[in-house]
Amino acid sequence: MTATAASGLRARMESLDLLANNVANASTGGYKADREFYSLYVAPEAQDSGLAATMPVIEKPWVDLSQGVLTSTGNSLDVALNGKGFFSVAGPNGPLYTRNGGFHLAADGTLVTAEGYSVRSAAGGSLTAQSSLPIHISTDGTVQQNGLAIGQLDVADFTGTGGLAKQGGNYFRVVDPSLKPSAPAGTSVEQGKLEASNTGTAESAVRLVSIVRQFEMLQKAVTIGNDMSKQAIEQVAKVGS
Repeated sequence: MTATAASGLRARMESLDLLANNVANASTGGYKADREFYSLYVAPEAQDSGLAATMPVIEKPWVDLSQGVLTSTGNSLDVALNGKGFFSVAGPNGPLYTRNGGFHLAADGTLVTAEGYSVRSAAGGSLTAQSSLPIHISTDGTVQQNGLAIGQLDVADFTGTGGLAKQGGNYFRVVDPSLKPSAPAGTSVEQGKLEASNTGTAESAVRLVSIVRQFEMLQKAVTIGNDMSKQAIEQVAKVGS
């Protein structure tokens, strides 16, 4: 019982780590919440003993890619995706993908993210505009200035997200070379809006209370198990004497 409870404590501690990261990014635009998936683990050395006990563990955290609420900002360089997909940007070590469309113009006119990564165009390369002229971004991601198209935002989707890994608060990178980006179907680019985090503050608060209560119960189970073991040892010692 003690080992099972201890395993449960470890799983709840990992849940708390995931939850803490979600809460810390509750106000990060386009952030996607981390979730956990529990399974039961059987130690290989115990499988043939007939006394195998299953231990609760977090088998693999997963990322909730459900869309967050789109909020109007009135900033022409703020864009959000209504539907699937990611904005493609030029990271320091290759392409990165994000749902955070809080862009701005660098000193040289390049459209960049808050971290200074160049926003990639569908034709390759970056997008450059004049800060003195208004910018219009259509629903297909075409960027226009003074009535002329200067490029199109590169919006990428993936047939599967298992080959994506988080990098930083709201970026993803491809870790599976076989995973290739493609244009998403039915996704529209919304100018003057930003996508909020899908963490859910109220949900996180309820989840936190639940995990803390589970942690307290498991701690009590560990204490009871230790007390039972101690009493058993003392009783054996009395019989032996």
